[in-house]
Amino acid sequence: MTTVTTTIFPTAGTELEGDLLLPPGAHGVVVFAHGSGSSRHSPRNRMVAAQLNRRALGTLLVDLLTRPEEVVDARTRDLRFDIGRLAERLIGLVDWLGEDEATRSLPIGLFGASTGAAAALVAAAGRPDRVQAVVSRGGRPDLAGPALIQVEAPTLMLVGERDIPVVELNEQARNAMTVRAELRVVPGATHLFEEPGALEIVAEEAGTWFATHLR
Repeated sequence: MTTVTTTIFPTAGTELEGDLLLPPGAHGVVVFAHGSGSSRHSPRNRMVAAQLNRRALGTLLVDLLTRPEEVVDARTRDLRFDIGRLAERLIGLVDWLGEDEATRSLPIGLFGASTGAAAALVAAAGRPDRVQAVVSRGGRPDLAGPALIQVEAPTLMLVGERDIPVVELNEQARNAMTVRAELRVVPGATHLFEEPGALEIVAEEAGTWFATHLR
């Protein structure tokens, strides 16, 4: 029986709202780090999460900013680019999954979109013993700073063909990383992968990557 838990997750000195779904026989769990201006209710991330669930992978979609912080960020747009804050909270979530009875035996992957991808990479560098795979969708790996070359988890970067500046940033990041890192460009896609079939490619590629590495 699939277990879905909507709850408050304690992490990094605060509490975050999230949805944890564990399908029967789950062999891993993926934490989603949404991009700037988005949330755990992002239809794009939820579509990808559903594909992972069908592959017997658990998913944790969480709001990395608290509700008061989201109000502030709506005005200033500063907190969504605070990669250190977001990564610290992701690390706290990784630690929580490692301690919870239902998930502590499961390998962990991170899926990051846009600025969330940078936070995912920093978190992966901070927990090399726990994070076993990373997928970036339209990510900004350049914002991960020096942590980029410390990442030990196999990393897949998915970028839209028409998102040219981000393609170039991901190429540079892939070349700088010392671990297995692959860049795959989705034909005809823009930054949000809104074109017909583009997000389906993302979901399929991410599902295959996590199914391969979360064992």
